[in-house]
Amino acid sequence: MSKNKGKDKSSASTAAPVIQIGISPEDRAAIAGGLSKLLADTYTLYLTTHNFHWNVTGPMFNSLHAMFMTQYTELWNAVDPVAERIRSLGHPAPGSYAQYGELTSLKDAPTTPPSAMEMVRILVEGHEAVARTARSIFPLADKAGDEPTADLLTQRLTVHEQAAWMLRSILQD
Repeated sequence: MSKNKGKDKSSASTAAPVIQIGISPEDRAAIAGGLSKLLADTYTLYLTTHNFHWNVTGPMFNSLHAMFMTQYTELWNAVDPVAERIRSLGHPAPGSYAQYGELTSLKDAPTTPPSAMEMVRILVEGHEAVARTARSIFPLADKAGDEPTADLLTQRLTVHEQAAWMLRSILQD
């Protein structure tokens, strides 16, 4: 009988390898923190937009109902790439209402459905707030040379600025 002279495979380290993507741990943490705020803002705006889709009334019902559905679908599809970028940077993505409530810069949707035009105004403010949050992360990504985050932020800014413009257009006479 021979004795096992090699390492016992069950005692091998199961620790995750150190992340070495060319971005310092401090910069990764700062960027992930900013992206966590963006995720919270995006999810909060998603919930508000979906709420308004369900509860809009009035003469513009059909057009607003359809527009809100387009916007909440886009927002829903946006949360995953933001969360996955946070994970790529080595940090857990926030995912609870309590965390989102602490991180978001948006107000919660009113408990009583507002008028259709007030919904539009609230969504304009929401898209503008998310755009400001996204824009605030650029200096962190730029300092760290984090092009994937910068690309994600550029995509999000395009969507939010365009949505805000379209919604603002409804409010003009």
